[in-house]
Amino acid sequence: MAAEKLISSLPLSIRSPSPPTPRPFSLDSPTLSPISTLSPSPLLQDLLRHSSSASPSVTEPRRSLRTSRKPRLGRHHDSNRGKPWSVDPRVSLRGHHIIRSLLNPGSPELEPVLRPLLNPACDNPNSLLTDILGIVEALDFHKRSATALAVFDTARRAHGDALFSSTAIIPVVIGIMGRNGQLSAAATLLDDFRTQHCPVDVYAYTSLITAYSRNERYRDAVSVFQQMEEEGIKPTLVTYNIVLNVYGKLFMPWHKIVSLVQFMKRDGIAPDRYTYNTLISCCRRGSLHEEAIELFKEMKSLGLGPDKVTYNVLLDVYGKSRKHEEAMEVLGEMDANGIPPSLVTYNSLISAYAKDGILEEAMELKVQMEAKGIEPDVVTYTTLISGFEKVGKDELAMRIFEEMESKGCRPNLCTYNALIKMHGNRGKFADMMSVFGMLRSNGFTPDVVTWNSLLAIFGQNGMDTEVSGVFKEMRKAGFVPERETYNTLISAFSRCGLFNQAMEIYENMLTAGIGPDLSTYNALMAALARGKHWQQAEKILAEMKDLNCPPNELTFCSLLHAYANAKELDRMKSLEEDIYGRVIEPRNILFKTLVLVNSKNNLLAETERAFLELRKRGCSLDITTLNAMVSIYGRRQMLSKVNEILNFMKESGFTRTLTTYNSLINIYSRLGDFERADGILREIKEKCGRPDLYSYNTVIYAYGKHGRMKEASRIFSDLRASGLKPDIVTYNIFVASYVANSMFVEAIDLVIYMIKHRCKPNENTYNSIVDGYCKQGRRDEASAFVQNLEQLNPGISKEHLNRLSERLARSTA
Repeated sequence: MAAEKLISSLPLSIRSPSPPTPRPFSLDSPTLSPISTLSPSPLLQDLLRHSSSASPSVTEPRRSLRTSRKPRLGRHHDSNRGKPWSVDPRVSLRGHHIIRSLLNPGSPELEPVLRPLLNPACDNPNSLLTDILGIVEALDFHKRSATALAVFDTARRAHGDALFSSTAIIPVVIGIMGRNGQLSAAATLLDDFRTQHCPVDVYAYTSLITAYSRNERYRDAVSVFQQMEEEGIKPTLVTYNIVLNVYGKLFMPWHKIVSLVQFMKRDGIAPDRYTYNTLISCCRRGSLHEEAIELFKEMKSLGLGPDKVTYNVLLDVYGKSRKHEEAMEVLGEMDANGIPPSLVTYNSLISAYAKDGILEEAMELKVQMEAKGIEPDVVTYTTLISGFEKVGKDELAMRIFEEMESKGCRPNLCTYNALIKMHGNRGKFADMMSVFGMLRSNGFTPDVVTWNSLLAIFGQNGMDTEVSGVFKEMRKAGFVPERETYNTLISAFSRCGLFNQAMEIYENMLTAGIGPDLSTYNALMAALARGKHWQQAEKILAEMKDLNCPPNELTFCSLLHAYANAKELDRMKSLEEDIYGRVIEPRNILFKTLVLVNSKNNLLAETERAFLELRKRGCSLDITTLNAMVSIYGRRQMLSKVNEILNFMKESGFTRTLTTYNSLINIYSRLGDFERADGILREIKEKCGRPDLYSYNTVIYAYGKHGRMKEASRIFSDLRASGLKPDIVTYNIFVASYVANSMFVEAIDLVIYMIKHRCKPNENTYNSIVDGYCKQGRRDEASAFVQNLEQLNPGISKEHLNRLSERLARSTA
């Protein structure tokens, strides 16, 4: 019922895709009800033993490690950058003496050294403040930040807060606290001055915003910015630039970012190069290549020549937008303007090609950069590993990993995350755990990407207990859920078939003050597609357009799946024609989705049309698309076509997945070649870790159909030994096989066994027995079976018995 209420409430027209006004953040996020009561499975307990044993206790949310290298925007307006540091010349001899004393080894006692500064009647306040500031800055420069903060605290106790208000020392101290992760202390310091009505200037606020931003507490940074504006303190260019960068990190809707720039201009503050670089960088998330190029032209028209950072972020936007030709033109413009491409430039381009599955070009770019004397780094290698993993070329991914290690390039956290994802997506949980152990033993701490990867892996494998447990552990480790985690949870629970929980997570996300973005809507669309709620999916699509959150190719992919799952083939056909007719921009992923949905519905001509379109477009195929082709050709018993695809997979370096093997089992089972199907089952154990229920059920069906009940029972024993639990399909296959071989006693005994072991028989179970008796002219026995069913299964409903009686009567007539 909860799901129905939530579905009926969508689209959520009162909610904007932009986040509501952020509230001050605390460690105590809203409790997520689907999470709290589930206990970890043995696999999850093993995983959490690895993670919790080395997890430090936290007093504040721990910021995640950086997981990828983006074009750095650099420091802003640092006139001394690159120059040797020296003490402010206005610092007195007394101040210099104190600095030398505190920097000498031996940790002298603080108060005796500072005594000349602690006398309330000491010289004029300006000289005193200059000395204290100079001492604090010198100690911070020499990495003695704890001593620097202790100096400030001692001076503050001696002289009171009034002395320090409206001076440069407060922003400096807040900055030191921020760099050392002392965010609560930094916020308390600023609040102390505010509550005592001591003036707090824009520089102090900007320092706190910067501190939150450095520690990836982006919503807190926005909250401080709003507080500053409410108090009538005008932001500076630096403040605006930092907040724009924060908006980008929070994936704020583009209209919110534009609105902030308009406020900035109305305040008489002209954007600088840093502003434009930040704005172009903000275009990455929504693949806003048109907006990015407009900004690029505007900055050039204002005489702000693009630098290396500008070109790199523009390349990144084109990469995210899959505009590969335009990206190469930017590379040419860089060369023409005397800005040689750097490692970051090549990594951006390689990432763009790899993410789109165009791996030959990605590898060619690697060769190009090496020819120019630019050595690939951990980001280059990890990007390629992720690219090969994504298309299903695991062996090539491992080759890249081996090359990386042989060249002495140490894996980073992102590398381990990619390997965890690769093994997890193939169901190789032992290998996944091994990588997780390597991650920890090499000194890394799981970050938000690690946890999100585990959530996604367990979700797509239907392991809802593990999904809940991982999220619980993630929060214990100090990670405050942000939008990306909520999006992952929505997807994970919907993949587990837990639509209620997926929608509850969405509600919790809104309660936490986090508004939906494009990824959230896409996660909701995917959940609705799995639940066959195509009408609500259409409403979500309409709302996205109304709320200035343009749908992308993933949105339309989910809509295709929604139509396909609900067997709304006419609607699916209409959307398909919009793609071919370019009403919807015809991205490669849309044609891959058309291969999948048409294959699922056994539409051969439509599947082949989409597949041929992909080949015509020169698209790099992936394992999912190739598996769909194997599946549809197999169902049509077009063995030559199946072998053609399998040979292509082998020649192109694709690694067969469980889906590939299951299609082959299905093919051989349909052909009656049960021994070969059994052989494929053994191959899965050797190469894919563990078959799933479909694998076992299909082989059991192949043997049972041909009366080979001894072999079918052997496979059933293997299934049980593997740790899987037989489902209703497994038992119904056995019941139907016993009946087909006139083994009615065994069939009824199995029904009794099912009831005892809490696997409730369904109509198919009973229909098989009734129809079997009737086909052999044994109607009296069929009638006796129906009459005795209530005694056999006291839980059977009257409606069910009536339907069986009607079925028997029709058969007799």
